[in-house]
Amino acid sequence: MGLWDRIQGEFIDIIEWLDDSRDTIVWRFPRFQNEIKMGAQLVVRESQTAVFVNEGQVADVFTPGTHTLTTQNLPILSTLKGWKYGFESPWKAEVYFVNTRQFTDLKWGTQNPVLLRDAEFGMVRLRAFGAYTLRVADPQQLLRELVGTDPQFRTEEVSEFIRQLIVGHLGSALATAQVPVLDLAARQLEIGQRLAPVLTAELAGYGIEIPKFVIENISLPPEVEEAIDKRTSMGVVGNLDAYTRFQTANAIEDAANNTGGAGEGFGFGIGMAAGQRMANAAAGGAPPAGPPPLPQQDQWFAGIGGAQQGPFDVAGLGAQIRGGTVTRETLVWHNGMAQWTPAGQVPELGALFAAVPPPLPPQA
Repeated sequence: MGLWDRIQGEFIDIIEWLDDSRDTIVWRFPRFQNEIKMGAQLVVRESQTAVFVNEGQVADVFTPGTHTLTTQNLPILSTLKGWKYGFESPWKAEVYFVNTRQFTDLKWGTQNPVLLRDAEFGMVRLRAFGAYTLRVADPQQLLRELVGTDPQFRTEEVSEFIRQLIVGHLGSALATAQVPVLDLAARQLEIGQRLAPVLTAELAGYGIEIPKFVIENISLPPEVEEAIDKRTSMGVVGNLDAYTRFQTANAIEDAANNTGGAGEGFGFGIGMAAGQRMANAAAGGAPPAGPPPLPQQDQWFAGIGGAQQGPFDVAGLGAQIRGGTVTRETLVWHNGMAQWTPAGQVPELGALFAAVPPPLPPQA
């Protein structure tokens, strides 16, 4: 510090902070050798708190307002200094301004995917990102636990720590929510509202709280997204017959607007085809297409000899039951069941066990 700063420090009796950084949480007021004159004016603005630290120990805390620094309104510092009477000479103390407003648009994201068990897709790896807001709830605790002697404590110094906490709690939050993967987008807001108080409780020991937590997106692995896209496409063209009739009607209208010979011939051909289809529909017949595919049978798995065996169709599983390999106590599972279940407790298999004769009585 130069000579002018030292001289200026002798005359400045106003202690205040105007924040223009938008990301500073704590700022230490600079004074030459930390000297403050008795009777100096302390200006604490809204969304600020001023904390006096003497010889490494947190002393008095001032809320928004203009304060004249005397021994009367510095009770803790007066006790630490041992001032019994008025004291007019400069005294040393560090003044930390703590920004208590909400810091918004702080980002978070998962560097590695979070593993989740889904009832429909099985084990799924999810990635997520979003934003959150941060606010100082206890300035003294923040100074003790995180700031220390840092003259300018910024959000970037604590954001990585908070991101790690978020990722650590995200997996359990998604699992306990018990939301299917396909419904996560509709429940993102609800899950974020659950996570905010959990993170606030985790950060209470550091004097920080999370008023708002937002999940912007939850993404699935490419192979799962591809499977969902295929299922969506099948749903869109599910009624292929209706789609074909719609296309035919549009073609007839376009041909009718074309007065040329080719257009008339095309329209005549299309009309004949449409008429044939309408005749088939009126007669209760189906369009001349191939037979529908055979219905897909359930594929069963069984725990035999401590290992998973299968898949079996119903007939194959019945053969295992008749041969005594699968009993009523054998664990079985097929797609749609929540967990492995003894075969005797599965209603679908009751008929198979009914066809198996009971064991022979002991012979004399």
